[in-house]
Amino acid sequence: MAEPQRGTENRTETHIRTLSSDEPPSCSSLTTKELQQNLREVKKRERPVRLLFEIPSTRIIHHVLSKYVVYEIVVMRSGSFDSHRVPVERRYSDFSRFHHKLLEEFEEELEDVVLPRKHLSGNFSPEIISERRLGLQDYLAKLYSVRCVRHSPHFAKFFTEQEQKRAHDLLRAGQFKPAVEQLQNVLEVEEKLLPWQNPTLIVPTLSALAVCYRDLEEPEKASAAAQRALPPVRRYGLKNYRAALLDLLVDLGYQLGRPVAQLQEELTVLRDAERGEVSPRSLKELVVQQFPSL
Repeated sequence: MAEPQRGTENRTETHIRTLSSDEPPSCSSLTTKELQQNLREVKKRERPVRLLFEIPSTRIIHHVLSKYVVYEIVVMRSGSFDSHRVPVERRYSDFSRFHHKLLEEFEEELEDVVLPRKHLSGNFSPEIISERRLGLQDYLAKLYSVRCVRHSPHFAKFFTEQEQKRAHDLLRAGQFKPAVEQLQNVLEVEEKLLPWQNPTLIVPTLSALAVCYRDLEEPEKASAAAQRALPPVRRYGLKNYRAALLDLLVDLGYQLGRPVAQLQEELTVLRDAERGEVSPRSLKELVVQQFPSL
């Protein structure tokens, strides 16, 4: 049989290589419009993500013996990829306690960051409320600009702790559906904070969600929450959570008909290594002890 001509063979290989290549076209083959589009995409990817804070609204709360203003704080990341605005509500007294906690730890770094002052009178006039609303919004932006503050656990707690406590009160009362709603909101805020916080920040929330979904007889969602919590627990050595999550995942795996041998082996090794050091507790027992009531 005659051998194929060398030139034809080379052309065939070149043609196949061209069709199968996943590499982007070279700059020389792009039009000016395509080059500009590529440049915009590169700049978008390289643009640093920042947290943005907005206080779009306020409301006055009337109680029998008290009256106060709550400020709706919207937390969002910069960029078009974050269109979900997650709101939390805080009083001026919450800001004040937060500020004093930060000063105890970062007094020098916060020398130029001033909390808007409290007025002795006229606190409920529209003008004063509007002025303070803008002042608090600016205060949060300045706090975020201080690196040690945005990495501090106090920063995350300010935006999530009250909601965590409400969610855990609901969980302890057996009101799992409203607890899930609160916990999902907390998780969304925590996810926005994660680039600047320790990855274990979301572990208590995911664990509480796993417990709620388990008691709501939604094993798929319970398993998904537990599986997401497990990697940071393994990485950062949260021993109590690790054993409890593995135990829950093994149980859910049997229920869902999934392979559990590796999880079971990991749990056995973990318990053998920690025998006598860590008291075995279920994930629900761990969760209900978190976040004391408001």
